[in-house]
Amino acid sequence: MNGDPKANVSGWLRDYLDAGAAVENVSAAASSRVPGVESEPEPELVVNPWDIVLCTSGTLISCENAIVVLIILHNPSLRAPMFLLIGSLALADLLAGVGLIVNFAFAYLLQSEATRLVTIGLIVASFSASVCSLLAITVDRYLSLYYALTYHSERTVTFTYVMLVMLWGTSICLGLLPILGWNCLRDESTCSVVRPLTKNNTAVLSISFLFMFALMLQLYIQICKIVMRHAHQIALQHHFLATSHYVTTRRGVSTLALILGTFAACWMPFTLYSLIADYTYPAIYTYATLLPATYNSIINPVIYAFRNQEIQKALCLICCGCIPSSLSQRTRSPSDV
Repeated sequence: MNGDPKANVSGWLRDYLDAGAAVENVSAAASSRVPGVESEPEPELVVNPWDIVLCTSGTLISCENAIVVLIILHNPSLRAPMFLLIGSLALADLLAGVGLIVNFAFAYLLQSEATRLVTIGLIVASFSASVCSLLAITVDRYLSLYYALTYHSERTVTFTYVMLVMLWGTSICLGLLPILGWNCLRDESTCSVVRPLTKNNTAVLSISFLFMFALMLQLYIQICKIVMRHAHQIALQHHFLATSHYVTTRRGVSTLALILGTFAACWMPFTLYSLIADYTYPAIYTYATLLPATYNSIINPVIYAFRNQEIQKALCLICCGCIPSSLSQRTRSPSDV
């Protein structure tokens, strides 16, 4: 015997509706996987143009300074204190470029607190080593002129190694501070213009830079006086004309002005801005002042490495296997400081 017809009809209707709902669920799931079928759009990855510019600068910095490092490592003759310090500067700038590239990659591909701290630590350590290497080069140039008779001795080599150990040890310690807990990840109100560095951290870095810049300025003033005195003595010994003495002195002063002017123009905007600003300021100001500081690492190889006669010879030997006659016959003048 069959049951109630109404009950049978309601049962069929319920089964039909359940089957239709299942088909809709399957269609919705398939449409989310099948290309060409409309689905909810996923959030797009937006890249900051300033970050692209910084990454591009980091790539140029890395390539340029890698050439200098390879030249110094490839030539055993380039082991004088001056070349050790130039190599230290190139290595620091190379690491700074790598840090900018890694920071860009981690910021958009692997976002975590650990990667942020490691990359900012690398950038702080490398740029600190770069500035300290510039100061060490200034000290070496002053010693080479002031103690010209005793400069080429074992004492100078030992002093150079001591400077290298101290500058790299100090820079590494500064880079480790954010990793060891001196950061603003837990308290955003203490953040500086460069997260996750604290305001106190950037203040220490900025004041240290101003102190080193003042020391470099004083040393280069003394170097300028020595160069002028040496040029005058050489002019008297060889009976040069006054115009020749003037030209040589002017070249030396122009070189020193170029070195200090470039250094100040690149680093001073970011240094002063980081002293007065904090995390509430627009990020565009941080990018606009930080970018010129990275340009200093691009210019450093041109000023300190590629202008050097010995490095030019080594580069020519690597590239074409010969030394141009213009380099082999060139003599060092008092303006080559």
